[in-house]
Amino acid sequence: MNISFENIDIIGNVINENELYKHYHYPEMLSRYSSNFIEFKIMPTLNELLEAEQFMRDFHLKNGQYHVEFVFPQDKEIAVELIEHLNNQDYSIEKNELYVINPSEFPEVKVDKDICVEKVDSVRLMEYLRIQYELDLQYGENFANEKQDLMKRNYNNENVIQIIAYYKDMPAGAVDVILTEEFAEIDNLFVLESLQRKGIGSILQKFVMDTYKDRKVILVADGDDTPREMYQRQNYQYLGFQYEVLKVYNE
Repeated sequence: MNISFENIDIIGNVINENELYKHYHYPEMLSRYSSNFIEFKIMPTLNELLEAEQFMRDFHLKNGQYHVEFVFPQDKEIAVELIEHLNNQDYSIEKNELYVINPSEFPEVKVDKDICVEKVDSVRLMEYLRIQYELDLQYGENFANEKQDLMKRNYNNENVIQIIAYYKDMPAGAVDVILTEEFAEIDNLFVLESLQRKGIGSILQKFVMDTYKDRKVILVADGDDTPREMYQRQNYQYLGFQYEVLKVYNE
C-alpha cells in the first residue's frame, strides 16, 4: 500500500488549484494556520514563491489573517535560494515526518489502575472540551474559542473519534482518531505536562490499536521533536518527510 501525506486529513477547503499549488482556506477557523495555507504540488522557483507569498499575504489581510504558511512536496529538500529567502524573512521552518504501524506491532503496555481511557460521550464531552481549552490558551483566547467550535463539530462527525484519558479520575490527556476505510489517523495527541512520563500517552495509543485492529494507524510527528523518538521505539515505520514554513506578521 502506497501511504503518503496525501492520506493525512486536512481541515480546510481547497478554494483554488493550479499546476503549482493548492490553496486551502477554512473560514470557520481563520486562526488555525494549518487550515489556511498553500500546498505546493511541485517545488517552486524563488520567483514563484515570491508571487505566492504576495498573493497569500493579500488574501489573508482581506480576511483579517496575519500569517503566511506554505507546505512543500513530500520528500523534497528546499533549494538553497529558497532557504535563504525564508531565513531572511524570519519564517519558521518545520520538518514533519510520516509514520505508520500495524496495530498488532504496537508493544504491550503495562496496566496502571490509576489510568483510565474512554471514548468521549455526552457525559465526558465537557471535560474533554475543558482540558483542550486550557491547553489551547497558550495560543491565544481567540484560537482556543475557535478550537472549541471545531471540536464540537468533530463530536458530531462519525469519522472523528475523540478519546480522553484520566489519571486518578482527573482529565490527563486526549487524542483524536480520524477514520477512513483503510486508516486510523492519530491526531492531537497530548498529555498534560504535569502528568507526563507516567505512560498515559502510550496507554492512549494502545487504546487506539486495540479499538481499530482492522486498520493501519498513521500519524505525523515533528521531525525535530522528542515524540518522534518515542514513535520509533514503539515500532512505527517511517515513511517520509515534508517541510512546512510559517511567518506570522504583526497586525
